[in-house]
Amino acid sequence: MAAKGITYQAKDVLFKTLSEMFKDKALIMYGLDYPKIVEMLPNEFPEVKADERRADSVFLLEDGSILLLEYESNNRITENMYKYIDYVLRISRKYYEENKDIKKVNVAVIYASNIEKAEDIFNIGSVGINVKSVFMKNYDGDIIYKDVESKIKEGKILEDIDLMNLILLPLMRSKKDKHEIIKDTIELAKEVNDEKNQYFIIAGVLTSTDKFIDEEYANVVRSWLKMTKVEKIFEKEKEEAIKETRDQAEKGKAIEIAKNMLLDNENIEKIVRYTKLSIEEINKLKEVIGL
Repeated sequence: MAAKGITYQAKDVLFKTLSEMFKDKALIMYGLDYPKIVEMLPNEFPEVKADERRADSVFLLEDGSILLLEYESNNRITENMYKYIDYVLRISRKYYEENKDIKKVNVAVIYASNIEKAEDIFNIGSVGINVKSVFMKNYDGDIIYKDVESKIKEGKILEDIDLMNLILLPLMRSKKDKHEIIKDTIELAKEVNDEKNQYFIIAGVLTSTDKFIDEEYANVVRSWLKMTKVEKIFEKEKEEAIKETRDQAEKGKAIEIAKNMLLDNENIEKIVRYTKLSIEEINKLKEVIGL
């Protein structure tokens, strides 16, 4: 059974980890000659139909443009082109409505090894799209697996190309079944010494295979990720951020109450008692409102 989809929101641990790890990386090794990645962007499109609500990956690039990166394992080329046009328009409109900024949006598609050819240009008159295609059938996953496995066993530092190769390995040409490759890749990633790289590879594999990974197995992997030190660190950061936001909201309410009490000529000691603000904070507030 295919996965129902992994929801990435801006504060989610998986999203944050991928965003940090993709930063400053380039995809030139796959012929995608774009500027370096600055950050990963939210990829939800709630207004569209259920099976197309989420793009695979959306990145902000160094030159200020956007990269929409899709992974495909189906032959619905025309239907996919319509989907990409819709995504591009939604991304572009979002930035224009928020900042009056017309963003350049690039589209790249990484095709699994079962796809041998696809059109790069789709023209429907005044509107069209030009995508960059990468065909994983041109990459021997079995050889790449052995090369990276050898590096890991020898304790060598993995380079960016090794990390990206592992993420895309399940899409490459192989003698193995794709589900077997996914499992082998994730098990190999668990042997990587650097925990952030380990997490990045596994999270990346979940993203690149989201459309065909076995749902039950994907849930097992996500459960394993939750036990890692990296996830726990980011969970703690998220909890601290939530607490800070809550504290700021409570402080704002206290200031508003104090302001009203000052305007009602209540004495400072009473205001301190009710709001838990310090005398110094209340005196500063008096100056601000001109009392």
